[in-house]
Amino acid sequence: MAPNSGFAVLLRSPWWISFMLAAAIVAGCYALLPSDIAPFAAVGALPLSIIGCIAAWRQWRRPSAARVQQTLEQAAAQPWSALAQQLQRAWQSEGHQVEPLAGSAAADLRITEASGRTLLVAARRCKAASHGVQPLRALQQEIERRQADGGVYLVLQGQVSEQAHDYARAQGLALLEGDALATLLRKAAG
Repeated sequence: MAPNSGFAVLLRSPWWISFMLAAAIVAGCYALLPSDIAPFAAVGALPLSIIGCIAAWRQWRRPSAARVQQTLEQAAAQPWSALAQQLQRAWQSEGHQVEPLAGSAAADLRITEASGRTLLVAARRCKAASHGVQPLRALQQEIERRQADGGVYLVLQGQVSEQAHDYARAQGLALLEGDALATLLRKAAG
């Protein structure tokens, strides 16, 4: 699905918007069309209702902003060794193989997905006050050196510069931060 298609936008929007649009279509069909055709035309609102159900389910499962903040604060208070173990447990709970990388300044973990795809994770700098392009370049060089399929850069605190965002996007590196990082960390707890 295209990221800016109508359905993709509705999936990111509050769930009730899809239901309101579906109700408006049904009401319009019954108000503007002959009574023998209106029920058949109103079925056109069914995809919006399904999108509304999916959005509601996703939003219901998403942790609250307070819970996300609490999870990130707990992670920030941990020493690196405890945080690394939590990250390993979280990715293992998703069915991935995780191994620490010794002797690498640019990457800390190697994740092997069930499909065989390999990702390198740079997590040790996640508590830095600012995140620039240099650690992302180092991660990209390590990915090329180890012939991995991609990379993930964790951001627990601090700001990612616009140049770093652009570089990550251009190189296909994932920046794991905010809600996505909190959701991952919560998986380690069970």
